[in-house]
Amino acid sequence: MKNLFKLIIAIAGAALIFGCESVPTVMTVESPDGRIVLTVNTDAGYLMTGSDLAYSVEFDGNKIMKTSPVSMTLADGRVLGGRDADGDGFTVKKAKRATITEDITAPFYRQASFTETCNELLLECKEGYAIRFRVYDSGIAYRFETKFDGQIEVVNELSSFLFPMDSKAWVPYTHGKDLIANAFQNTYTQENISDFGSGASPYSILPLAVESAGGVKVVICESDLRSYPGMFLTGEDGGYKGFFAQLPDSTYINPVRCQKKVATREDIIARTEGTRTFPWRIAIISDDDRNIPVNNLVYALAEPARYEDLSYVKPGKVAWEWWNDYGLRNVDFTPGVNNDTYKAYIDFASKFGIEYVVLDEGWSAKDDIMVIRDYIDLPGLVAYAAERNVDLVIWAVANVLDDKLEEACAFYKGLGVKGFKIDFIDRDDQDAQDLMYRIADATARHGLMLDIHGVNKPAGLNRTFPNVVNFEGVFGQEEFKWSNPDMPSYDVTFPFLRMVQGPVDYTPGAFVNATKEGFKIDYRHPMSQGTRAHQVATYVVFDSPFTMLCDTPSNYLEDPECTAFIVGIPTVYEQTQILSADLGSHIVSARYADGKWYVGALTDWNARNITIELPFLEEGKTYKARVLADTEKSDKTPASYAITEVELTAGAKMDLHLAQGGGAAIVIEEK
Repeated sequence: MKNLFKLIIAIAGAALIFGCESVPTVMTVESPDGRIVLTVNTDAGYLMTGSDLAYSVEFDGNKIMKTSPVSMTLADGRVLGGRDADGDGFTVKKAKRATITEDITAPFYRQASFTETCNELLLECKEGYAIRFRVYDSGIAYRFETKFDGQIEVVNELSSFLFPMDSKAWVPYTHGKDLIANAFQNTYTQENISDFGSGASPYSILPLAVESAGGVKVVICESDLRSYPGMFLTGEDGGYKGFFAQLPDSTYINPVRCQKKVATREDIIARTEGTRTFPWRIAIISDDDRNIPVNNLVYALAEPARYEDLSYVKPGKVAWEWWNDYGLRNVDFTPGVNNDTYKAYIDFASKFGIEYVVLDEGWSAKDDIMVIRDYIDLPGLVAYAAERNVDLVIWAVANVLDDKLEEACAFYKGLGVKGFKIDFIDRDDQDAQDLMYRIADATARHGLMLDIHGVNKPAGLNRTFPNVVNFEGVFGQEEFKWSNPDMPSYDVTFPFLRMVQGPVDYTPGAFVNATKEGFKIDYRHPMSQGTRAHQVATYVVFDSPFTMLCDTPSNYLEDPECTAFIVGIPTVYEQTQILSADLGSHIVSARYADGKWYVGALTDWNARNITIELPFLEEGKTYKARVLADTEKSDKTPASYAITEVELTAGAKMDLHLAQGGGAAIVIEEK
């Protein structure tokens, strides 16, 4: 198999020094541009921290992360990076330095390709393991690597992220009956580090952001979670440390949806092979908010693609029935989970050139994916859709699909279905990660796409298996069906946090738009907060290769001009850059595809005027810009918008007025 990336390693004075006396206990690694300096200490004081290994970080000469210990404890008593039960510490026998450049091809990502360069320090330990540190211009990362015989059991991993001052933080606390097993759809609490625990939970999911010294943002992430639990964070003096769900010991099936739940857990977090690499712990670092939503470290550090053939993966937009509760109007049948309803959604998709329709919950038996309900003619619907240039994706509870994984993949691929939307994993332990990798691998082998809902944040799985075209794990618009959140503020916050980990199936496109005062919860007839232009702009701002049009075709057909504008926005781009950004306030994104630039602007509940520069306009060329934006009426009538056209040349700036909860979407092409 050809790799999707090229790896060039330039050894920059590797230290092949044997014996603990020969390797310094304190070593530094700089980023290629010299702004970030990582200090690694291998004699950090075990009695205080439980680890002899620690790191700290400076940015432009200012300490932004103070001494933060790390280690990994195995069930047999070995402590990687620390001392075992007999008090024996670890011995670094070699310290190797290298400069690494990776040219990465990134299908269905926010960039078609990109290059990452880092300086690396690899500490090879006498006890048969290593710790690898990398420093990029955009952040730092480290991971453990082992070469042990047989299997090992991991009791715990100490991953700490400590800061020199009581800084401002954005914390996504967990919630629900089980604080470590839920849908991972979390808003952000803005608080100081010392206030951690102010939510109803002692745990935060990732990513979490801190504004450290000098206004530098540090975003805590992770990548490459193969057969290992995802990391939560809990409070620590001066910052945070990792917390991991223990390995399930026994499970049961919840009869409501046949979802697998954890009954009891073991006293370990992972049981795995002794020779392996472990997940990357990442701290993204930036003094410019514009850099954060386009940071590539999570993707770059993930395992490269396992399969070369991606010809069957076709990102696109999706007509979807669940959010709008099959809300067709003026039809001569009863809308619901039936053939007539799905044919109407297929007809709508065909009319506007929408690539897919999802058949959500109800088309199959809830406990057996191989049993199609009598009232659904799935072969007939597949054929009906194919005649209209539309493809079908089918929904399933993840563990129900897993029960008959190979059989189901082969059967539905043969039937002409293009992929699965799986749901209700709602866990982040090792078994849940194994489940996702298993389903991603099987669908890839059978040439099927995969959209994962009810799931923890992505951590590079879409690089390893590019057939995984989207993930939920985001506080998306389904929340409007049962709650009244501050969504416009969330929309200009999560692109700097959750979206850094990977794409989001936020399910945008609501056409019943409400002011803050006018919003009402209505499960069957849901509405959105903010303006219609805000809804349109999300299709540009949010990374989403496989994205829904969440509302009923009846609403879209009443505003065909806006619907056509949305459908004309691509879902995959060659380039992405952020033109203006302030975490939690506003964001303006620009993306390039097929000779056109697409610009999306979002604001919170504060109306604002923004002047944006367009650095991609080339000298000597004239451009036409088609602008869908708020009007003067949008603050009180949020469905109000206007489409205008303007001419642009190099050096031009655009003045945008964004209403309360507003937005704008722009398509720019050469005349």
